Amino acid sequence: MSKAQPPELKKYMDKKLHLKLNGGRHIVGVLRGFDPFMNLVLDEAIEQLKDNKSNNIGMIVIRGNSIVLLEALERIA
Repeated sequence: MSKAQPPELKKYMDKKLHLKLNGGRHIVGVLRGFDPFMNLVLDEAIEQLKDNKSNNIGMIVIRGNSIVLLEALERIA
């Protein structure tokens, strides 16, 4: 069995991200940490609801296998 390689997410640390999760959920927050399974810790997280409302979540851990798309909302050097 092969070891899990850590994802190349260091350049996204402390940057604002938009995540699309399975089930059609959308989360925007600042990346504070990650692990080799791409589990993410987001701070200042806000869930964007379908009726143009938002739900302030705060700090959240998102399992890597639920992430469909990751988009940087800030310039990455």
